[in-house]
Amino acid sequence: MSPEVVIVLDTEALFRAAAAEFVTAARGAVRTKGRFDVVLSGGSTPKGLFSLLAGNPDVPWEHVRFFWGDERHVAPGHPDSNFRMANEALLSKVGAKPEQVWRIAGENPNAAEAASDYQRQLREYFAISAGQVPRFDMVLLGMGPDGHTASLFPGTQALDERERLVVSNWVGKFYTDRITFTAPVLNHAAMVMFMVSGADKAPALKAVLEGPFEPAQLPAQLIRPEQGRLLWLIERTAGAMLKGA
Repeated sequence: MSPEVVIVLDTEALFRAAAAEFVTAARGAVRTKGRFDVVLSGGSTPKGLFSLLAGNPDVPWEHVRFFWGDERHVAPGHPDSNFRMANEALLSKVGAKPEQVWRIAGENPNAAEAASDYQRQLREYFAISAGQVPRFDMVLLGMGPDGHTASLFPGTQALDERERLVVSNWVGKFYTDRITFTAPVLNHAAMVMFMVSGADKAPALKAVLEGPFEPAQLPAQLIRPEQGRLLWLIERTAGAMLKGA
């Protein structure tokens, strides 16, 4: 499906727009199937969204199930942990119970083992077998200045993965493994919402949305839900190079 591109004035407007989409998706999923399966992302922009959502009484928090699209190869208490950020900004504020939280065990010394374990948990939770892909209600994603999303970085092996749901991905420029969802999982979601802010993202964003299809260089281009909604929420400086901006 064609992406929806929405450019907003500033980060506060970005957080408000994203929060409205989150609330609508959560309430709709709970009304339809009794729960809301959402994939969280790391980074400073989602943190602003989480802080705003934490005070929103319109979300049926007891019916939300939290997952992560990627994680650093660190313990959950580490400053770099995506789980820690979400826990401090959102989960602890809305009274999320342990059975609502499905985090990636980044503390496992073996990143490939952590990825396989998370894949197994996903298959159990969604009651799917090998070859099937879970369908999340919403996936939150960001994009880096290099065009990466989740922990799908330019030139890394995970970009070509089509069978596994979760993989460990060696990222040479950081000299570390990351644990990440693969593109097929992200593309099977009912809704994918990118949140992009900052002038440093402008060149990559223009290339991703308006340039040739070169996902080896711009992994965010891989995210094209087959039967779902793709929404790009973009803060004005990040979208400054887009046509019509």
